[in-house]
Amino acid sequence: MKHRGGGVGKLTIVAETLIPRPAATVLTLRDSSNGYEILMLRRNIRSDFVGGAHVFPGGAVDDADANAERLVYGLSDEAASHRLELGVGGLAFYVACLRELFEEAGLLIACDHAGTVVNFTDPDDVARMAAHRRAVNAGTLDFLSMMDDERLLLDLRGLEYVAHWITPVGPPRRYDTRFFVAHAPSGQLATHDAGETVADLWVRPSEALGANARGEFEMMFPTVRNLQAIAHFSSTAEVLNYARSLRSIVRVEPQIVERNGERVVLTPVTRDMRPRAHKVPSKVRCPNEKSFATMDVSISKGDESR
Repeated sequence: MKHRGGGVGKLTIVAETLIPRPAATVLTLRDSSNGYEILMLRRNIRSDFVGGAHVFPGGAVDDADANAERLVYGLSDEAASHRLELGVGGLAFYVACLRELFEEAGLLIACDHAGTVVNFTDPDDVARMAAHRRAVNAGTLDFLSMMDDERLLLDLRGLEYVAHWITPVGPPRRYDTRFFVAHAPSGQLATHDAGETVADLWVRPSEALGANARGEFEMMFPTVRNLQAIAHFSSTAEVLNYARSLRSIVRVEPQIVERNGERVVLTPVTRDMRPRAHKVPSKVRCPNEKSFATMDVSISKGDESR
């Protein structure tokens, strides 16, 4: 972190405000002999949004995601909205992150109508689902229609809400993103889509953070902070238990500001973000921006939602 002087001083907000688009992303985990690993995808360097950065699978919430309650198992819109502290429509975020996980990484967390988990280990099933994925990404097959045709339901029983970040004012695209954690489905192979993403890897959070600090592994600021929040856990179960234990998720909306000729990312310091346990790297990536210094600004409980 970069701290200068004894206070925040006069700050100039960069650029004008755009309304953030609802989005969802999922930290997909699996256990290994050296502790758990997390799935990360590298975005195409030619992408007009954070090209080259390593990200979690995720994306914008589609209109169709809000009409998928009949195709989910284990959670109602009422329960999902309560968890996300929304009036209605919370289920769409859960649906969106599992849809994006399938589209971007080829993993489908699903079950049949009796609640039996499906793993797609049969070669014919694997080939058929791969063809479905290509069609969905090409826009010739609707994801929910695919679920209908396969007589499957999105299995939301193990999907846990863990964080809420809003893109700061400044970048030309802004997202209001809910972060979830999930155990990767057994027997399925994660693969990038060779379009929006060009590489996939399973990595321990501590290794990703170390490589990022050395300038070898580019990540966005929220990605870094979410990895820091769970890096000290030793297993997938511990991460999921941590997420379940969170009673209220603080909305984090950083600010990109100019101070003394330098662009700085300001974030609130709260108990949930564990600022003392997880040190923020001195330089991070923000959407359509280069590197920024970072500093944390303490806020009172009454200001946490700003």
